[in-house]
Amino acid sequence: MKKTEKLYLGLCSFAVFRKMLKKPLFDSFMEYAKAKEDDEKIIKYSEFVSEIYKGGSSLPQLVKTLVFEDENVYVRAVGNMEKISRSMHMAVENELTVLTEFASLTPEDFRDDIDDGLFLPAFEVGNIDIKTEYENRLSSISKYGYGIFASNGMFYVSEDGEILPIKSADRITLDKFVGYKEERQKVLANTEAFISGKPGANILLYGDAGTGKSSTVKAVANHFFDEGLRLVEVRKNQLLLLPKIMGQISGNPLKFIIFIDDLSFNGDEDISMLKATLEGSASAKAKNAVIYATSNRRHIVKETFSDRTGDDVHRNDTLQENLSLSARFGLTVLFAKPEKKLYLEIIHELAERNGISVTEELEVRAEEFALRRGYRSARCAEQFIESLI
Repeated sequence: MKKTEKLYLGLCSFAVFRKMLKKPLFDSFMEYAKAKEDDEKIIKYSEFVSEIYKGGSSLPQLVKTLVFEDENVYVRAVGNMEKISRSMHMAVENELTVLTEFASLTPEDFRDDIDDGLFLPAFEVGNIDIKTEYENRLSSISKYGYGIFASNGMFYVSEDGEILPIKSADRITLDKFVGYKEERQKVLANTEAFISGKPGANILLYGDAGTGKSSTVKAVANHFFDEGLRLVEVRKNQLLLLPKIMGQISGNPLKFIIFIDDLSFNGDEDISMLKATLEGSASAKAKNAVIYATSNRRHIVKETFSDRTGDDVHRNDTLQENLSLSARFGLTVLFAKPEKKLYLEIIHELAERNGISVTEELEVRAEEFALRRGYRSARCAEQFIESLI
């Protein structure tokens, strides 16, 4: 029996990794194996190679990625530390052996089926022990995760509450920042405690625009990616989806930052779901998640003079409840607008990083640049230096 025929039958027997057969790579191979005529086989083979090219030309590496990203009953059970039956263990062992064989396919294996005189596109080959690598990965599943969380670090939430990967996620790292070291260290220390299994506080990062609040959260998430931390960004109008979002990540071996950027409310907006989550309500909070929010305001709920009037019998209690929302965060970190000294320190550091001489004239021009915009900030400093490059 030819290798392609044997692999086809082996794939047909999949029970645990069966969802992988719907992936274009495996689907095109299955269709190739079923094809009878040369033209059909060539079409399906070319589709197969096309899928390999999309993944970087290496069949072994693509197969490994698809196996690691597959979310199945076995990997979920491992992640939840559930008891796994001997029959399922045997099925997984067999399927991983088949996948190892599949990853070792070469163009020559296909040429055995198709006329030698025809040109067939090639792909990169190699030997890889999928079974061993998968077992090693599962032994550290709390760091690597599974499914969409295996290869992606940042996610957004669709309109119906589904968590999806951000393909062009911000890759910013902590070493890119200048200034605000004390403020970032607080966020970093809290996150480090959280991923090490200690209780992590929900954090409110507040202060002026352009001071690096959002970038800090994303850089911290990137910093701890290899330690099993992921970030899920939630918009303010999606807060009612928090129970559903928490339900999707609850029980996952990874740790999650639920990130709410630029958070603020009007006095009449419903904040009950966020309050329930911050207070640890069983229906709204996952044990492996913390809330990190940014805001330009210390008091997230905006209060106007008209809010102080009205027909609410207990109006003062209502106002205090809304205004105390920020107090429900375990840690608040202020990113204040930089004074001239800090602003120029940022200018100096950024100038040196970009090979620009630090002179008195540079400082004067930097101040003029900030004055034209009406404020000093780290973002303003970056924009000024970028204008000189």
